[in-house]
Amino acid sequence: MGIEYSPEISELLGRVRRRPNAGWPWRPAEAVPAGLPVKQSWGWLFAPDGRVLTLVNPRDGVVSLPGGSLEPEDAGDPGRALAREAAEEAQALIAGPVYLGYLYDRVGSANGGNECARVRMAAALLGAGPSAPDPASGRHYRRLLVAPGLAVELLGWGLPGLRQARAAVAAAAVRWGVPVRADETIEELPAAGCRLR
Repeated sequence: MGIEYSPEISELLGRVRRRPNAGWPWRPAEAVPAGLPVKQSWGWLFAPDGRVLTLVNPRDGVVSLPGGSLEPEDAGDPGRALAREAAEEAQALIAGPVYLGYLYDRVGSANGGNECARVRMAAALLGAGPSAPDPASGRHYRRLLVAPGLAVELLGWGLPGLRQARAAVAAAAVRWGVPVRADETIEELPAAGCRLR
């Protein structure tokens, strides 16, 4: 059976634009070294059927995972930052963030030109509220559930992204019992919101 999706999603995916791969080395399961600031936290958010939440900016077609920069209210906790950013960007409610590793950003594009870490996490996606613009950017993302391998393709992350996805799937299978082989249907979360667990 092939990947299933609606004509509306087909039209949206036809406008997807991938960001250039920055080439940051992926450090799976390694703790962030002391003295290396953590500037961002992004997450693989798993629905019970193994699909993950991806965000599509309909203006420019850029696909991303939920997440963003750590703010003072996060108190240096990447899990707290992920929960806050997922709520702001996707109105998503998550549980149990699990640390997967980090990307080493040697040029520090997220840290004023100084090296930094960009953390990757996995979390259970419990549901989402009514669709709304991100208060920080004003962007109104489309919220798609897709299989992790397709997320890697849409993100344009190549082999390092595939390694991240595998680590995320392994953690989610153990932690939340999601299937290792996800449902391949592409589905947009309802604009009115939904509960998944």
